[in-house]
Amino acid sequence: MTKESITSKTIQVLKKLPKEKVAEVADFADYILKKFEDQSIIEGIRSMAEKSDTFSFLKDEEDLYDESDIIEKFK
Repeated sequence: MTKESITSKTIQVLKKLPKEKVAEVADFADYILKKFEDQSIIEGIRSMAEKSDTFSFLKDEEDLYDESDIIEKFK
């Protein structure tokens, strides 16, 4: 199904529902949209951070500790 056909079908269903139920669907659609926008923002930030050289100096830093420094090991 295309987006247009789904939208059209949804509008037809909404026309049959009482006002209160349409308001519930609208609230749910707002919730889904906000969740989608938040995820898009997070992905954008992650992408920018991955492409950034801001913390590249850490790659050249020597390791200060290794496994032999551990006093007590837990299983």
